[in-house]
Amino acid sequence: QVQLVESGGGLVQAGGSLRLSCAASGLRFSTYGWFRQAPGNEREFVARVSWNGVSTYYADSVKGRFIISRDNVKNTVYLQMNSLKPEDTAVYYCAADLIGTTGASYWGQGTQVTVSS
Repeated sequence: QVQLVESGGGLVQAGGSLRLSCAASGLRFSTYGWFRQAPGNEREFVARVSWNGVSTYYADSVKGRFIISRDNVKNTVYLQMNSLKPEDTAVYYCAADLIGTTGASYWGQGTQVTVSS
């Protein structure tokens, strides 16, 4: 059974940083990614990383500020978020076995990130 468990969310001031973690079990050598959903908005793609960590891809809104990485020994995916803005406030979801940038086969429960101005 596939399980994705996110951690690391919280409240941070604008300009600050947070690192999200996603501990995965039941799935190996898959693409992983992060999506987010703000109140009243649809869920949107944030970043993805290939099975070996070599290839990454970002939404334009986070490019240059966020970094996605993975540790296949620990089966954990990370999202380092720097220079955070109030518009980054959302519930962030870890995803596995991505379908392009529009969906995924597996989802975590989400972790709240709030950026105050």
